[in-house]
Amino acid sequence: MKILLASSEVHPYSKTGGLADMVGALGKALARSGHEAGIVTPLYQGIHERFPALRRMDWQFNLPLGAQPVPAELWSLEVEKGLTIYFIDQPGFYQRAGIYLENHVSYPDNAERFIFFSKCVANLARYLPWRPDVVHVNDWQAGLVPALMLHQRRGEGWGNPPPVCLTIHNLAYQGIFPAAAFTLTNLPEEFFTIEGAEFYKQLNCLKAGIAFADVITTVSPRYAREITTEEFGCGLDGLLRRRQDRLFGILNGVDHEEWNPLHDPFLKHPYSAARLAGKRKNKIELQKEMGLPVAADAPLFGTITRLAEQKGVDIQLGALEEMLSADIQFVLLGSGSVAFERGYHALSRRFPSQVAVQIGYDEGLSHRIEAGCDFYIMPSRFEPSGLNQMYSLRYGTIPIVRAVGGLDDSVIDFSQNAARANGIKFREYSARALAQAVRKALALYQQPGLLRRYRQNAMKTDFSWDQTVDEYLKIYQIAEKINSGQDWRTAGHGP
Repeated sequence: MKILLASSEVHPYSKTGGLADMVGALGKALARSGHEAGIVTPLYQGIHERFPALRRMDWQFNLPLGAQPVPAELWSLEVEKGLTIYFIDQPGFYQRAGIYLENHVSYPDNAERFIFFSKCVANLARYLPWRPDVVHVNDWQAGLVPALMLHQRRGEGWGNPPPVCLTIHNLAYQGIFPAAAFTLTNLPEEFFTIEGAEFYKQLNCLKAGIAFADVITTVSPRYAREITTEEFGCGLDGLLRRRQDRLFGILNGVDHEEWNPLHDPFLKHPYSAARLAGKRKNKIELQKEMGLPVAADAPLFGTITRLAEQKGVDIQLGALEEMLSADIQFVLLGSGSVAFERGYHALSRRFPSQVAVQIGYDEGLSHRIEAGCDFYIMPSRFEPSGLNQMYSLRYGTIPIVRAVGGLDDSVIDFSQNAARANGIKFREYSARALAQAVRKALALYQQPGLLRRYRQNAMKTDFSWDQTVDEYLKIYQIAEKINSGQDWRTAGHGP
C-alpha cells in the first residue's frame, strides 16, 4: 500500500508534542511493514542545517491563497527504504523561531500558513508520481485537505482521488479563524456551511476535516467515545455523533527502538525487567543532575509536560503542597503558562531539597527522568492518548494517572486486575484525589516485592508500533471501501 501522511510536525525534524512522535513512528512502521510511505511537513528553521542530506526536488508550487499566488519549493529526505519525508519550503511562512507561536503568542498569519500547507498536501496527493492509495492527515493544520481534494474531484477533473483519513490528536485545538479566512481556501461557498467548515460564523479547519474525511481516527479508543459527548466534544460532539460510524480509536504506539532502557544512549546505566539494578543507579544520577540531595531510598516522582490546564498541573501544584510534607522528591521538565511556571519555581524555592524544576524541553533529560523516577504523575483533565505514561511503563516507572482517554486505556490499576497491575488511577479531577493517589504510591513504595512486580508488569507491556500499524492498515482499507461507494461493514473489514 502507498500512504501519504501530512503533519505540521514530525519527529525528529520538528516537535512540540506527541503529534510529532506519532507521525514519525507511524511512517517508519509502515515502511518496515513493506509499504511505501511519504510524510509531508513544512521546512522549518534549522531543519536544513541539522539534516544536510536534504535534496531539492524539481517541483515548484505556485498555489492561490485567495487572490494571491504563493510560490514554494519541495525538498525531500530518504529516511530508509520505503519512507520519504517531503518538506514544503516557503520561507515567509515557515522560517521562524517557533512552529505555531513565539513568546506564548500565536502567529497572526497561522490561517495563511496552514491553509497553504493543506493546499500543498492536496497538490502532492494529486501529482506525486507514485500516486498514494490513501492520504492520512493529522489535526487542524491539515484539516482542509479532505475538502480541497473533494472540490478537485467534483469541479477540477480529478477523476479518482484517494480516500482521506483524518486523525484527531487533540480536539481542543481546532484552527478557528475569522470567516474572512475562508476566502484563502478558494473553495466554493457550499463548503462553508454548518455541515462543513463554518463554526459559529467562523472558519474551523478541524471541523472541515471531520465533515469531509472518509474516515476519522483518534489516538485512543476511549477518547473516540469521549469526544462524542458534550463534556469532551469541544462543541463538535454533534457532528462527531453524526459521523460515529466512521470514527475509530487506535491507541498510539511507542517507538521501542528509541525508548528502550537497555539500549538508551541518554542513560549511563542500562537496565531491564530482569536486571533492575541500573534503575536505582539512574535515580542517583538524576538527583545529582537536578541538584537534589542524593537519597536512593526517597521516593522520586517526576513529570514532563506542557504547563497547561489540560495537563492537570493546577491540581498537581495543589497536591504537592500537601505531599511535600512527606519524605519525597519531585522533578519537573516542561514549559507553558507563565503562571504555572512561576508556581513550580515558587515550590522549588520553598522546598529546595525536594523539588527541582527545569523550564523548557531537553530530549536527553526526558529519558533520564523516565528512567530515574520511581513514579510518574500524569493527572490530565483530558488526554487523547498520552505517550509519557507508556514511556514510563517501558522504563518501569509507575504511572499515576487520571482515568481518562488513553491514560485509562493503557494503565492497569490494582482494582482492575491485581495480578497485572502496573499503575495507579484516580477519577475525580481534584488535588485531593491526586494526593490520595500519591499516598497509594507511597504505600506501594514501602512494599519492595509488590513494587518490583508492578515494575515488571509495566516493562512487559507491549505498545510497539508492530501492533498499531496493523490497526491503521485496517482503517485505510475501510477508507478505500467507503471512497469507492461500498459498505465496509458488509465487506469483511473492521478495526
